[in-house]
Amino acid sequence: MRKALRWLLALAVLIGTLSTAGAATAAQPEATGSASAADTDIKDRLLAIPGMSLIQEKPYTGYRFFVLNYTQPVDHRHPSKGTFQQRITVLHKDTSRPTVFYTGGYNVSTTPSRREPTQIVDGNQVSMEYRFFNPSRPDPADWSKLDIWQAASDQHRIFKALKAVYGQKWLSTGGSKGGMTATYYERFYPRDMDGVVAYVAPNDVVNDEDSAYDRFFAKVGTKECRDKLNAVQREALVRREPLEKKYAAYAAENGYTFTTIGSLDKAYEAVVLDYVWGFWQYSLLSDCDSIPADAAHATDDAIWDSVDTISGFSAYADQGLETYTPYYYQAGTQLGAPTIHFPHIEKKLVRYGYQPPRNFVPRSIPMKFQPGAMRDVDGWVRHHARHMLFVYGQNDPWGAERFRLGAGARDSYVFAAPGLNHGANVAGLVADEKALATARILEWAGVASTAVQADPSAAKPLAKYDAKLDRRDVDREPALRP
Repeated sequence: MRKALRWLLALAVLIGTLSTAGAATAAQPEATGSASAADTDIKDRLLAIPGMSLIQEKPYTGYRFFVLNYTQPVDHRHPSKGTFQQRITVLHKDTSRPTVFYTGGYNVSTTPSRREPTQIVDGNQVSMEYRFFNPSRPDPADWSKLDIWQAASDQHRIFKALKAVYGQKWLSTGGSKGGMTATYYERFYPRDMDGVVAYVAPNDVVNDEDSAYDRFFAKVGTKECRDKLNAVQREALVRREPLEKKYAAYAAENGYTFTTIGSLDKAYEAVVLDYVWGFWQYSLLSDCDSIPADAAHATDDAIWDSVDTISGFSAYADQGLETYTPYYYQAGTQLGAPTIHFPHIEKKLVRYGYQPPRNFVPRSIPMKFQPGAMRDVDGWVRHHARHMLFVYGQNDPWGAERFRLGAGARDSYVFAAPGLNHGANVAGLVADEKALATARILEWAGVASTAVQADPSAAKPLAKYDAKLDRRDVDREPALRP
């Protein structure tokens, strides 16, 4: 749940200024299955798909980039009961290349970007906006149709529609909630993809048992860093009265209201309790130097600024919550949400503790938790995973409850990047694991060379690094939101 800085959306990479090289071009003439297909512009082929419409085409040298709408059933079990427009993007390179199917689990970015597997296989990329994130929301919104099976079925229909155009191998990928999304898609439609690369994907199998997080926070980083963070968090609660006055003025200045969560006091405590989690989710151990060293003697402004920078005081205002209503709904109905304890803070200072997702969703939207949903996925991954790679960051709180493989898994892996946070990727793995992961991605995509097949240590990304397309900023979501 929550907010670490004010950048929006799961997994939407900030790319910077687009290339000004002129009109969009395909990388090379395409080798397709028929002369008629080769003679047809890729935009025409995409728009010939029933239900597909163009929002915008944006130029990027060496690619074609399309922002599209695709007509989806509100309920895949009953397709006749209404439709909605789901936003997707296509970063087109060549139909002779493999395709990576990406979702961040939230809104889709309409700026060209290339996820790590796309760079590794030098392929096309299809990106999907998760259902119920605006503007991909049915109207009226029947929230009972927001679940992991319906979202996986969205991906399945998009894949079937585009497979006729992109006929080579497909991989699915995503980071955080997007990694969860890629995993759920594989669970429900295991024949669609040729491989899955899931980054920093939480796996909350038993929602009410969260002791793994407490163990994580007792050991992460160094004692010196943990003590500094804990002291600032505690001090922000000791100074609740003066800092809440500052918060009230801040809210009035920005027009923030607190109807959904119930009060400014509840919002204030929620932001403060996110502080330590948010630091480890988005920061590195070296960033501890930026934390006030002597919280008890720091100024109110120093405490405020540190908490605001890491947690974000806008997170629990109605205006901060609204964008993420679909996530909070899913956390409170299927995904689960973590609860941790604060042994460094006296009980009298904590009035509410970690609040449940129900507190962050308007009461007009009914919610009922389904405890079997995550158990089902976890069991399936343990016993049936095939061609699946899970990548975690050693210092990322979300990795405390992660996916694990059982005896039934085949050609699947779980790796952790040392010292990294919620932005962990294959490039951050130790050398042997990095080579193996890269080699398996290439193999699953059908583009591994003979040399790589014989020796995984020879594996390297096939596309050159592009500073705009491949920027590896950590995707800033509110803290305690994957």
